[in-house]
Amino acid sequence: MQDTAQYSLEDDGAGKSRLVLSGNLTLAAIGPLERALQNVTAPLSVIDLSGVEEIDTVGAWVVCQLAHAHACDITGASPSARRLLDAVRSIKAGDDIHPPIVPVWERVPLALGKQIYAARGGIYGVVGFFGQILLGAASLLRHPTRFPIKALVHQMELVGISALPIIGLMSFLIGIVIAQQGSVQLEQFGAEALTINLVGRITLRELGVLMTAIMVAGRSGSAFAAQLGTMKLTEEIDAMRTIGISPVEVLVIPRILAATFMMVLLGFYASVVAIVGGAVVGELALGIPFWTFLARIQEVVPTHDLWVGLIKAPVFGLIVGLAGCYNGLQVRGNSEEVGRRTTMAVVSAIFAVIVLDAFFAVFFTEIGWG
Repeated sequence: MQDTAQYSLEDDGAGKSRLVLSGNLTLAAIGPLERALQNVTAPLSVIDLSGVEEIDTVGAWVVCQLAHAHACDITGASPSARRLLDAVRSIKAGDDIHPPIVPVWERVPLALGKQIYAARGGIYGVVGFFGQILLGAASLLRHPTRFPIKALVHQMELVGISALPIIGLMSFLIGIVIAQQGSVQLEQFGAEALTINLVGRITLRELGVLMTAIMVAGRSGSAFAAQLGTMKLTEEIDAMRTIGISPVEVLVIPRILAATFMMVLLGFYASVVAIVGGAVVGELALGIPFWTFLARIQEVVPTHDLWVGLIKAPVFGLIVGLAGCYNGLQVRGNSEEVGRRTTMAVVSAIFAVIVLDAFFAVFFTEIGWG
């Protein structure tokens, strides 16, 4: 029995060579043979495996690659070797078996096409989720006594009241940064007094509600996804369906309503705190009295700037609630899926909020609220 793999070339009389392999075509022995076969330049008519005593997947792969390169047949294989060769040659693009037999420039478009085609399942899931919410809302409207008011109040406390300290601190610091950096730039034109306009308008229109939405997405949106995902894994949601309780009515709708309502209050609160932070900088660095700064805000900031922020806030809250609840209910399999879906909830919510904010900016500019 040969411990190594060997080969020999025999003339077939038709201007081509017959490659005869022998020995063990296994991972441990095929290395020298593979390097030697790379130097074979003569055209091959057939690859004879009648002298092969043992072959594994690596050996079958080398033989198939060589047969493909020379466009020749494989003969003399034992039944077990033939099954292995057929299995190797049956690998299709996109299977999880490596190395793949198709080039990268073919595999990338195929993989991209599969991903795009599979995305339709996600679209169906989102549409179905919206349908469940509408049916649950209609059911609660028909039977108001079933509305989970305690769950709504609890979620409003978690989303809104508990978030006041961190959102207040963040907004205060943002107001300080805007005022300080804005005053440095405006000082070059002798217009430090316009810092009041800058702080008031940018916080009420944009940064107040936008930064609040990002914070709520990272704080409450992730909590929604993690809570619902864990309940899905522990089969609590299935148990609720079994006893006739709708998870959408009891778990999803209160969370979405809480995020939508509390975003209005949190967005306004963040804008006010940011203005206070700007007033502190005005007092300490610009020589503008604190109360004068606040009084000037009422004069220089148009009322529609406040309405712009208040209109965007519930939409952002709705997006955050939907993203968190949807991803939480999509958890399948194991605890790793909870972490993945929680990440997806935060990322998708922040992405959607920023995209919608851009659309809002264009829309309000077009209607004269720029």
